[in-house]
This record gives sequence, structure tokens and C-alpha cells, in this order.
Amino acid sequence: MKRRHCLSLLGATSLLLGGCASLAGSPGAPAALPLRGTGDLGVVVARATGTLAIVNTSERAVLAQVTGLGDLSHASVVFSRDGRYAYVFGRDGALTKVDLLTQRIDARVMQAGNSIGGAISADGTMVVAQNYTPGGIKVFDAATLALLADIPAEYESGKRSRVVGLVDLPGRRFAYSLFDANAIWITDLSDPARPVTTKLPHIGKQPYDALVTPNGRHYIAGLFGEDGLAMVDLWEEPPRVRRILAGYGRGQEPLPVYKMPHLRGWAVAGRRAYLPAIGRHEVLVVDTDTWQEVGRIPVAGQPVFVMARPDGRQVWVNFAVPDYHRVQVIDTTTQQIVRTLEPGKAVLHMEFTPRGESVWISTRDDHRVSVIDTQTFATLATLAIDSPSGIFFTARAARLGF
Repeated sequence: MKRRHCLSLLGATSLLLGGCASLAGSPGAPAALPLRGTGDLGVVVARATGTLAIVNTSERAVLAQVTGLGDLSHASVVFSRDGRYAYVFGRDGALTKVDLLTQRIDARVMQAGNSIGGAISADGTMVVAQNYTPGGIKVFDAATLALLADIPAEYESGKRSRVVGLVDLPGRRFAYSLFDANAIWITDLSDPARPVTTKLPHIGKQPYDALVTPNGRHYIAGLFGEDGLAMVDLWEEPPRVRRILAGYGRGQEPLPVYKMPHLRGWAVAGRRAYLPAIGRHEVLVVDTDTWQEVGRIPVAGQPVFVMARPDGRQVWVNFAVPDYHRVQVIDTTTQQIVRTLEPGKAVLHMEFTPRGESVWISTRDDHRVSVIDTQTFATLATLAIDSPSGIFFTARAARLGF
């Protein structure tokens, strides 16, 4: 009887599945989307229209456009651990969860008045937004976007700081910088109902962005108000701040800064790191064992992103105005610029494919994304996207700090 019962259930299941397949193919029914993995998917932010373009990096094609995401003028994206969902942090304070497979919005909350990014926990269960207005971080359930914790960045009575440089750390921890408070905070969300925050004050003037090293050990914040960077060794107990690259300008008057450098690209090749020098036409080269400067590379303008190809052999640099039509390529074996490209007007972002055989470059004012071979520098494809800015591939889901 048990065997007969199981067979009848299997038969019923087959009928149900067959019914679903027939329904998908019936007149007026929506077309079924093809089965696909998420490993070669990504998104491009179309900032002018509040749209997210879902792309395939193997096909070098736009698969779909998801609309209704609001103000994406400084949007950033993180991914669920399986690469299926993109969490989009809009400048207007919206947090939107987009399903890359069904190509639609799964959930959306207006969580702040002004927001510039976020992170996802190492275990994939929590998404955290960093906010300018009101200053602080908010923690959400990654599945439902239900609010789990609200941590104001209050550094004096009634005063909140803008939050920048938020990164995920091993465990359910996050580090972030307080621009107005000259501080770095580290929050442990092992129990989001009872967050524990370690506060490190007096780290330097106006931290504007930050990164965490690939092994999760060092958190480094760039300083807008003075030459140098603030570094925290997260393996120390208790953690403390030390200054690195102090006075790299050597008393020279910096140039006017037209766009703040971004550190999240985190260019590391071997034991060397490559960082943008704020207010200068230089890339700083740093020994990651000693954290001392070991070189400088003159470049065409003020660097915004300094990003390493996944194998570390090349570092690609884009620039602020008036040089934002250029991209330069540094060979890390010689520390020399080996190619200057002009992919279009207003280069805003670059993203390498997971193994680095090509790089995708957004040019906002030409309304296109160019796919460039990193060996030959030939343009392999161009994709028409309205005012593209940030490019994010699902390979980031497996990387700390991305």
C-alpha cells in the first residue's frame, strides 16, 4: 500500500508539473525565462532613469532592464551569497532587492533620506545600509528587508555623523567611518537585537572612504582633511588605529578635488597595494607588510578608481574631470603605464570579469558600456545603456568587503 501511495503521489506531481509547463506555453501566458546560473551575471546602474540593467558577462549582452529604483546617482550594489539577488542602495535612501533570475524587484524599503552604499554580512543573512541622513547604519533581514537594528552615528549630544566606508568583516561584524566625527566604529551584530560597537575616536580628519584587505585583517580609511590614511589591525585586541602614509604630499598645496577618490577597488598585486593620492596626479605604491610607501606612479589626472586585474598583473586607473575620458593601465612588474585608452566621455566605473580576461567600462555621457580585452586592449563589445555608472558582477558575492 505504501508503494502504491508513493506512486500515486509521483503521478500527481507529474501532472502538476505538466500543467505548469502547458500554462507557460498557453496563449497570453508570460514567456518562461530560460534556466541559467548566476555566475556570469551582473548589473549596470543606469543612473539617469532609476534603472538596473541585468547583464551576462559571457554573452556580453543586456538581458533585461528593471525600472522603478529611484535616485541612483550614487548607487552601489552587493549580492546574496548565491548570486541570485542584487541589493541596490539608492541615493534617496531606498534599499531595493532585485531578483536577477526573474528580472524583477523582490522587495523595497525607503530606509533613509540620503544614503550612499551598504554591505552584506559574511553569512549572507543581513544587509546593512550606511546613511548620510540620518547619520548612522541600519540593519535589515536579507530575505525580507525587515528592519533588525538602527544604530545612530551620534558622536555628540544631538549630533550625528555621515557614515562612509562601510565594509563587512569576518563574522557578523561591520566596520565604518564617521566623516564628521573623525572616528571609526566596529559593530558586532552577532545578536542584532543587542549590537555591540567599538568606537575608535581621533583617527584623522574627515575619513571619506575605506576598504578592508582581502584577508579581513586591516581596515584602511582615506582622510580628506589631511595627508595620510588611518589603519586598524582588526586582529589586535583591543583594535587600535595607526597612521600610514602620513604627509605624502610633503607640504605641497594639493590640487582642487573635483571628485573624491574611491578606495573600494582595492588594488593589490603581490605584496604591493596601489592607492589614489587625493588631490594629486599620482598613484601611491605601498608595501603591505610594512605599510610604507615604496613608490609613486605619475598618471594623467586625479585618480578616482585604482583597480587591479584579478591576477594582479595590471592596475587600471580612471580620473576626475577634466581627464575623465581617459583610462590608464599600469604594468605592476615594471610600475610603468603601458596603455592610455579613451573609451568615451565621463568614465565612471570599471569592473573586471571574474578571471580578468576583460574589463567593462561605463561612459556616462556617451551612454554606453565598453567591454575591453585586457591583453590586447581591443574593444570586444559595446552595450547601449542610458547614463551608465556603477558596474557590479556577481563574483563579488564571494569576496570580503565587496
